[in-house]
Amino acid sequence: MELPRHGLGGAPLGNLFESVADEQARATVDAAWERGVRLFDTAPHYGLGLSERRMGAALAGRSGYVLSTKVGRLLVPASSRDGRDGEGFDVPAAIERVWDFSGDGVRRSLEESLDRLGLPAVDIVLIHDPDDHVDQAIAEAYPALAELRDQGVVKAIGVGMNQWQAPLRFVRETGVDVVMLAGRYTLLDQSGLPLLEECAERGVRVLAAGVFNSGILATHEPSGTYNYQPAPAELVGRARSIAAVCERHGVTLPQAAMAFPLRHPAIASIVVGARAPEEVHTNATLWSRPVTDTLWEELKAEGLLPA
Repeated sequence: MELPRHGLGGAPLGNLFESVADEQARATVDAAWERGVRLFDTAPHYGLGLSERRMGAALAGRSGYVLSTKVGRLLVPASSRDGRDGEGFDVPAAIERVWDFSGDGVRRSLEESLDRLGLPAVDIVLIHDPDDHVDQAIAEAYPALAELRDQGVVKAIGVGMNQWQAPLRFVRETGVDVVMLAGRYTLLDQSGLPLLEECAERGVRVLAAGVFNSGILATHEPSGTYNYQPAPAELVGRARSIAAVCERHGVTLPQAAMAFPLRHPAIASIVVGARAPEEVHTNATLWSRPVTDTLWEELKAEGLLPA
């Protein structure tokens, strides 16, 4: 399966941090399609299924794309249906997440995802955030997905996390095809390099997500959040130094942030979330512009990237 270089991340379409109207969510996917995006990523976790429903509706009737979703959290009726979701998504809390990395849980999760998507199949299934359940995910979730892959139900399987150590175990101990690595190979954080080296050696392809580290690299004037927390002053200063070097080369900080991960041979794609068509068009315009090698050489020379 060929992986497109650029993908649309579905978390914002699940009302991450703030609500997005159905019409705007649909227009965002339409804009991505118009700009040539053919890789789409979603998950039950994103808005308690809202992202999957919106993504499926927008992709219905289309072909020639790669779609990934995730397993590990089952969605069940909440004991109390009052209030809003407490995990960062602006949706009603009528449903709650239950961790389940058992074989039966994985199969049930995928079946329910397909119902929400309204689609007959997905291409990639990722074990989602098994940070506290790695042993069970390797022993139970992975074999269930491998069986589905062998049966042709899905084309590729893997793991998606915000850390690199646990995915490294999956790469070494299982036969995963894909790893989605969020935020651990960016302009500000290259800690995931050991994982990438192992993936390159074993032919496991990496989808790089979180390339803006949740916001600090999303604009040319760095600010906002780093890994979903207020950005420390030291990192803001480092990002500003990187932006100054970028400016000397006619490049913006977000443009460099999207270009940087794709320089590693293990990384097949970057996956960037968007909540509005304007964000899609801005990102697509930036990633279509070339970034010269001289920028990376100067960043190394300045000690802003490791040699």
